[in-house]
Amino acid sequence: MNLFTDIRSLVLDCLNAMVAEGTLPEGLDFANVAVEPPRDAAHGDMATNAAMVLAKPAKMKPRDIAEALATKLAADARVTSAEVAGPGFLNLRLDQGSWQAVLSNVLAEGTNFGRSNMGEGKKVNVEYVSANPTGPLHVGHTRGAVFGDALASLLDFVGFDVTREYYINDGGGQVDVLARSVYLRYLEAHGQEVAFVDGTYPGDYLVPVGEALKSKVGDAYVGQPEEVWLEEIRNFATDAMMDLIREDLASLGVKMDKFFSEKSLYGTGLIEAALKSLDDKGLIYEGVLEPPKGKKPDDWEPREQTLFKSTDHGDDVDRPVKKSDGAWTYFAPDIAYHYDKVERGFDMLIDVFGADHGGYVKRMKAAVSALSEGKVPLDIKLCQLVKLFKDGQEFKMSKRAGTFVTLRDVVDAVGPDVTRFMLLTRKNDQGFDFDLDKALEQSKDNPVFYVQYANARICSSLRKAEEAGIAVDDATLAAADLSLLDDDAQLAVAKKIAEWPRLVEIAARTNEPHRVAFYLYDLASELHGLYHLGKTNEGLRFVNESSASATHAKMALAKTVSIVISAGLGILGVTPAQEMR
Repeated sequence: MNLFTDIRSLVLDCLNAMVAEGTLPEGLDFANVAVEPPRDAAHGDMATNAAMVLAKPAKMKPRDIAEALATKLAADARVTSAEVAGPGFLNLRLDQGSWQAVLSNVLAEGTNFGRSNMGEGKKVNVEYVSANPTGPLHVGHTRGAVFGDALASLLDFVGFDVTREYYINDGGGQVDVLARSVYLRYLEAHGQEVAFVDGTYPGDYLVPVGEALKSKVGDAYVGQPEEVWLEEIRNFATDAMMDLIREDLASLGVKMDKFFSEKSLYGTGLIEAALKSLDDKGLIYEGVLEPPKGKKPDDWEPREQTLFKSTDHGDDVDRPVKKSDGAWTYFAPDIAYHYDKVERGFDMLIDVFGADHGGYVKRMKAAVSALSEGKVPLDIKLCQLVKLFKDGQEFKMSKRAGTFVTLRDVVDAVGPDVTRFMLLTRKNDQGFDFDLDKALEQSKDNPVFYVQYANARICSSLRKAEEAGIAVDDATLAAADLSLLDDDAQLAVAKKIAEWPRLVEIAARTNEPHRVAFYLYDLASELHGLYHLGKTNEGLRFVNESSASATHAKMALAKTVSIVISAGLGILGVTPAQEMR
């Protein structure tokens, strides 16, 4: 049940009736007519922009449309008032039964309340993390992992067939550097003194990899030239790093459906097939690019290259796919990888990148647009940097990693649930200062505590009712007399509950899971506010030992809050708290 959708349908029915009567002209497009919560709750329960968006095409004054529409809407039993405001905004108030019906629906559907068929029949690929397999995941990867995983869950919640995917960057020079670094640890395991020069990875995490390599091959590679061991150690080290990365992701509760190897694109004809697809569309040519902006003429050496005409699909400049020496550019395998996604039949692609990939957005969108002939949209979400703070100071790098703060550092400090929720309390394209001390603070200023405490408070009230001999099982609460919930504070909670299905669809449509975290905080605030009113108003106390029926109604309301909090936390990948310690 989506009450906002129901009332929008009512608005559309009234508008169609106005067309049939001749009050409105025929042929109007109602697609932009919306029904949403008013900015100020004092103005009403819902507001519609119908008169404002239809005035110009109807060649009428918006207030005239609003007044005629208000008369129609007021005839519906659910609408207690329809008031025209300003130039033509229309504010609606609904009867208490509408909100009580929402609560009944929540109790019947449980955590499925808010699900929809918005994505039914559509396949979406969400690629996230995709870190180079050269070491443990760092805090920047943590944000991308949390965001991507929550987004995938959100899309699944509204009916999409979601594939969570990790692109293993194992085809570039960084894995050769990894192999050389592991070789140094391998020599170290044999008792040799080694030095990590610039360009190698000095982190302690490679110590067990070097020891494992020694256990496998003994001294077979000691003193041998690079050509003897490079490929074997590269494969061994990459596998070891991916095992480490999988363990890191598991500690955060992230599980991928597919790992795709960049290396599998080389020597298999996949890159050639992707570029042939573009060539067949007349988008590959030999040419010379203009010098980059800001370059002096003597810094620029014009070279003929194989270019992708990405400007035909919205890019600023055409992009090279093959160098003048015949080698592929970095962009070529990325094109091939997304060509593979398109060929796998996905209806929508989402890539979650770090902030340093901003320059890649237009070219990648152009490639997917060209490969799919504009049929498969690609949304690229950039996750800005995270700074960690502890004891008022920026959190220092991990000795184990050598150069950065790891995902495990964060999870070990505050736990996976807190990590996930906190990183979703900012929009992905905003920088984030993560204070580890505040993340564990038990106060309203800590959003994860505030939401979890709301759920724990409800669970505590349910236990208290049971101890008082009042039944609060699901069947009893589903049969409660919800008409007893007539206080403004109680109805305010019900109205916030009613926003959940609408919020979910907006978050899914915009690919913004942080909206769920924001909503849960607001819902928790309504619950806590109602609970505190019960301290001075006995009629609002959740448990009233002298009236089982009143307790049933109030606990049914509280239960709906717990259900929605549990559903929302489930999307975010967070376990709801039953009690706080």
